[in-house]
Amino acid sequence: MERLSIVAEKREDHGKGVARSLRREGMIPATLYRGGSAQSIKLVKKDLAKLINSMSGEQVMVDLQFKGGEKKLALLKAYQVDPLKGELLHTDFFEVSLTEEVRVPVHVTTVGEPIGVRRDGGILQHTLREVMIECLPDKIPGRIEVDISGLELGQSVHVSDLAFAEGVKVLSEQGEVIVTVTAPVVEAAPAAEAAEAVAAPEAAEPEVVKKGKKEEEGAEKKEK
Repeated sequence: MERLSIVAEKREDHGKGVARSLRREGMIPATLYRGGSAQSIKLVKKDLAKLINSMSGEQVMVDLQFKGGEKKLALLKAYQVDPLKGELLHTDFFEVSLTEEVRVPVHVTTVGEPIGVRRDGGILQHTLREVMIECLPDKIPGRIEVDISGLELGQSVHVSDLAFAEGVKVLSEQGEVIVTVTAPVVEAAPAAEAAEAVAAPEAAEPEVVKKGKKEEEGAEKKEK
């Protein structure tokens, strides 16, 4: 598993106002979790952005380097981005130990184009993007690649089909479907459309009934 490093600083102040001030100063507020505790920290925005971009969606261990030579090993848990500006707002890290197993989700990527899609016009459907595993931090795979080029119509790849290194325990259900190739959608037959066209005039029936009612009212007036 790849290992990167970034400089971090501890912080004591909290709140939205503090977070906005940090961002104006080119810093990003973050939280480092460990068990039931949480440590507020801050990181240089450009360094953090570079770190996240280099990860490319993979699980990566990060060395958080604090002043005084203190280091903490962590995994990037999540980060928030402004939906309009696309700027980083906040980041969460999870502190780990090389001697303690952790439970983490690992991204699943596919390689190749299925025969059922290329030859038979089928549709590839992704139903599971991540698989939950448990292992020591240095055993965590950056991502899981699945070769789907041999899939035909009606065939699928399940969690049970994935291969992991020794020491990695899969927590996701073995029977869960990761990807499947389904048959192409068949358009409605012209006969069905014709049947709908024939049935359409029936919608005018209420007007006929209404007209008949007026004629009855007219007949009543004549009798009077």
